Amino acid sequence: MTEHEHPEHEEHIVSPGLYLTIILTLMVLTAATVLAAYVALGQFNIVVALTIATVKATLVVLFFMHAKYQPKRTQLVIIAGIFWLGLLLFMTMADYVSRIDYRGIRFPFS
Repeated sequence: MTEHEHPEHEEHIVSPGLYLTIILTLMVLTAATVLAAYVALGQFNIVVALTIATVKATLVVLFFMHAKYQPKRTQLVIIAGIFWLGLLLFMTMADYVSRIDYRGIRFPFS
């Protein structure tokens, strides 16, 4: 096997139009984040903000970091990291909604 026959080292050329589409989408999502901050959604403000942030992070990882075109091993490591982040966020939110302050009042839903 010669040095040019390694399929895991193929380069993928991404069109500038796709990059432009992604950056415009990221800018629209950033505007949506700012607008959502001014809307009173109660306890769902954090859910909306985290959802938009997750979509933006996914676009950056897939296209700007070229994870979409990487070998399956690299994609598995990325998926494992996302799973771990999801687990940590779930545990953090479970702790947040079960808080009771010093007066005995449940915090986020009082």
